[in-house]
Amino acid sequence: MRGILSALCLGVVVVLAASAFATVTATSPASGATVASPVTFAGTATATTCASGVASMGVYIDDVLTHVSIGTSMSVSLPISAGKHKTVIEEWDYCGGASFTILPITVTAATGVWVSFPANNSAVTSPVSYKATASTSTCGTGVSTMGIYVNNQLTFVSNGATLNTQLSLNPGTYNTVVEEWDHCGGASYTPVKISVTAGAATAPASGGKVLSNIQASKGWKGYGEYPPLYDVCTACGSGVSYSMSQGVTSPSMTGKATKFNISLTTPYADVLWTNPLIGDLTTQGLPDPNKTLVKSIHNFVYDAYFYGANLEVSQVLEFDISQYFGGMSFILGTQCRIAGGHGWDVWDNVNSHWVSTGVACHPVSGAWNHVRIVGQRTSANQLFYQTIELNGSVATINRYYGVHSAPSGWNGITVNFQEDGNAAKTPYSVVLDNFSLTYQ
Repeated sequence: MRGILSALCLGVVVVLAASAFATVTATSPASGATVASPVTFAGTATATTCASGVASMGVYIDDVLTHVSIGTSMSVSLPISAGKHKTVIEEWDYCGGASFTILPITVTAATGVWVSFPANNSAVTSPVSYKATASTSTCGTGVSTMGIYVNNQLTFVSNGATLNTQLSLNPGTYNTVVEEWDHCGGASYTPVKISVTAGAATAPASGGKVLSNIQASKGWKGYGEYPPLYDVCTACGSGVSYSMSQGVTSPSMTGKATKFNISLTTPYADVLWTNPLIGDLTTQGLPDPNKTLVKSIHNFVYDAYFYGANLEVSQVLEFDISQYFGGMSFILGTQCRIAGGHGWDVWDNVNSHWVSTGVACHPVSGAWNHVRIVGQRTSANQLFYQTIELNGSVATINRYYGVHSAPSGWNGITVNFQEDGNAAKTPYSVVLDNFSLTYQ
């Protein structure tokens, strides 16, 4: 995902020099410390043998890369479950080198309210979905109830330490608060400001046009990506290699499946597979010389079946639709974290980072999995994530993100499929079949 934009404007391949080393100084947390969640990770890195210096720093939690910051310093607070954890602060320099500091910590149970959605300062439609969890470290008998205030009015209450409901709200701006009350008389809360829009988005009508069997189409291109920046490359060296085979008959649903392979010697290296369907470089016979077709399309359904013999070794599988026109970019990015934590994330198109939906993602190895993603570019040019479906389980997302600048004046619609490698550098393959895009 991190290479989608640059994949469309490739032209220069940067080859890194031999490894160099740097010193990582962690100021928080202390090694062996007992801390409360969220945990603050802070530190600096100084390159000792790389003249170009340090490129970025990151945090691993239990061998999962959880955060990356650009530059020679980092300070970030990350939620971590109670218990003992191995954490690592690592730096990567411009010469291809890396160094790290291991920080074992013990996280104590915290008091607080964690709201999965809606996101603070987000635009949503009614009914508004609220999902949240709470915990307390000061009351031995735990959380009693949770509730939602809307403009200082208590509107909803549920028993226990989890909350999952929908509120019908008229269009407008609301100051809402999600609060927990424990059995000992204590309470804590998290404010969530939202803007409710008036019917800006609707589901695609049944008459949408369908591009079928995209996995068997010509025009697929693969690009490797390396941490920590994940810029795409066409000559990635030995760090990651990849291939695809079309016309696969076993396993297959249609007799013309496509198998995508990744192998790597660099931990967490990825492979982005992309196909330009409509507009520039169209592979479907749908050019847009007058630049009117692409911008007329608002509704999308990404529908595919995927099969992997050992999906648990995949860090992430990613499914994207991208629309570019008029200097604007709309990336409907959706990823299933597997080794990375078994959850669905969506791409924040404005701030260029992944956002957890709070929805679990558990594809089945050795069987066909059906993924169906419904999204829209609204009439107000907002990117709207509507639903994610996996194997018949439908999750309502209801999240909006704004416009981003497009690369190199690109005018087109692409679909992407990405395979992310894990910490152990385990190779794997995924077969796609019966892959379609519905648009209107």
